[in-house]
Amino acid sequence: MDASAEAGPRATLSDYLAAERTLLAWIRTGLALMGFGFVVARFGLFLQQLQIAQQASSAQSYGLSLWFGTALIAAGIAVNLFSGWHHLRLIRTMELGHAVRSHTSTLPSQHPCSWRWSD
Repeated sequence: MDASAEAGPRATLSDYLAAERTLLAWIRTGLALMGFGFVVARFGLFLQQLQIAQQASSAQSYGLSLWFGTALIAAGIAVNLFSGWHHLRLIRTMELGHAVRSHTSTLPSQHPCSWRWSD
């Protein structure tokens, strides 16, 4: 028998495009997390500069926003690294012809159009 016939059905172009769309969605999510983290971190520095400009005597610390911002940036980096790793693994699996698990729900649809009315 041919080795390609034993490997199973090959992935179609739509499978590869769906995998790429998923990768791009995760990259957008990671970039949004990093951007929001940058805004949060810079906002804390802005509040410190505002306090200095007003020469306020109360010593408030805005260092927590720097840590939250840094954590969001790190989370965005982690999301991008994980999504790239997952995409490469998925593409290798599809090229080998192995079946890719579907993540569809086994629960019945809750959409009102799918309700069955008894007569």
